[in-house]
Amino acid sequence: MITLFAAGAGFGLPEISPYVTKTEVQLMMAGLDYRKTVGSRETAPKGQLPWIEDAAQAIGDSTFIRAHIERKYGVDLDKGLTAKERAQAWAIERMIENQLGWVSGYFRFLEPTNFAKGPARWFDQAPEHLREGLRHGLLEAVTANVRAVGVGRHLREEIAWLGSLSLRSLDELLEDKAYLMRDSHPVGVDAIAFAMLAAILTPFFDSPLRREAESYPRLVAYAGRMMGQFYPAHPWGLRQAA
Repeated sequence: MITLFAAGAGFGLPEISPYVTKTEVQLMMAGLDYRKTVGSRETAPKGQLPWIEDAAQAIGDSTFIRAHIERKYGVDLDKGLTAKERAQAWAIERMIENQLGWVSGYFRFLEPTNFAKGPARWFDQAPEHLREGLRHGLLEAVTANVRAVGVGRHLREEIAWLGSLSLRSLDELLEDKAYLMRDSHPVGVDAIAFAMLAAILTPFFDSPLRREAESYPRLVAYAGRMMGQFYPAHPWGLRQAA
C-alpha cells in the first residue's frame, strides 16, 4: 500500500499543505489505496512534503508523485482531454503553483498576525528555550524563498494584485462548469486548483487575497463542491455556497 507523508490537518483545512492536498486528491481520483501519516521534511527525499513510499520506493514532489502513480498503475488523471486541453491544464497548474502559490504563501507566513496564529504554533511543543529560534529560522527561510522567486520583492498591495490576476483568470477559465476542464468530472489540475483555493479561502487566515477570492462566487462554490466530494466529513464553513 502507498504511504502518503503529509503535514496533517490544521488552519481549518483537512491538510495544511495545498501540495499534500493535491497529491491526496489525485490518489483518490486514481482510486488507489493509501494510508496517510504525518511526515517530516528532514526525512523526505527532496526535503519537502508531500512524498510517498510505494513498495520501498520513495518519491518526492507532487508532480513526480502523479507521474509515478499514472505510470505504475496505468492511470490517466486527464482522461478524456484533448492534447490541447492537456497543454492548457499544465499551463493552469504552473500558474497556480509557480505564482498563486507563492502569493498565498506570502500572506500565510509573512503577514505577522497570520504567522503568529498559524505556522508559529508548529513549535509550541519544542523546548521553550528553542521556540523563538525555530520560529525565526522558519520565517527567515520562507522570506528568502519568497524573495528568490520574485514575489517577495514587491509591495504588499502589489503582491495582492498579482494574486488577483490569477484568481480572475481561474474564474474565467472555470466559467459555469462544475470543474475546470470538464463539467462532468474533475481531472488532475482540479486537485491543485481546489487545494490552493481552499488554502486561500479558509476562514482561519485573513488577507486581501482571501477577500478577493471570496468576491468570486463561482470559485467559492467550486472549492466547496470539491471539498464536499473529496473530504465529505470535513466541516467546511463555505460549503453552503456549493
